[in-house]
Amino acid sequence: MTPDSPINTPAKPESTVGLRVRNFLVAIVAIALTVALVLGLRTETTTASLSKLGETSIPLEVAIANGKPSLVEFYADWCTVCQKMAPDMTELEQQYADKLNFVMLNVDNTKWLPEMLKYRVDGIPHFVFLGKTGETIAQAIGDQPRIVMASNLEALVTGSSLPYAQASGQVSKFSAPVAPTASQDDPRSHGSQVVN
Repeated sequence: MTPDSPINTPAKPESTVGLRVRNFLVAIVAIALTVALVLGLRTETTTASLSKLGETSIPLEVAIANGKPSLVEFYADWCTVCQKMAPDMTELEQQYADKLNFVMLNVDNTKWLPEMLKYRVDGIPHFVFLGKTGETIAQAIGDQPRIVMASNLEALVTGSSLPYAQASGQVSKFSAPVAPTASQDDPRSHGSQVVN
């Protein structure tokens, strides 16, 4: 064996610069993981709030028949705008629970297709303000500031004109499913055409 062989060479201690770089990288990874965890928990909480709103929602049939005005929200669990508005909607629901029905209709449930078509839902969240007898008073689409929504709800409860009727904000695009017609290619046909 030669004196330069790896077996005879004593291990060199890591330099202080190398230790500092390694410690810095460990600290950066720890910070990144902490931020990811906090954001993940925050998103989960918001989704839980949206889910809770859906679970505590008054059924549409009950809302139309109980003599109170109603706010109907078309939403989806994947809708980022709906998730963003969920905390405000939760607070508004608590504030107006005794005066107003809050109805949540998930657009991913085909049971609500007739309502989606009736109210022409093409973006979510889509809000429909219904009077005491179930008649449509106004609609709003997209992100609504809490103050705008609160003003509309207050007017709905008192029977006044909604100050921000027909409001539009940021939406998550959504298209209600439609039945294929003879003039459309059915995606399941794999290119074959229907001959009339």
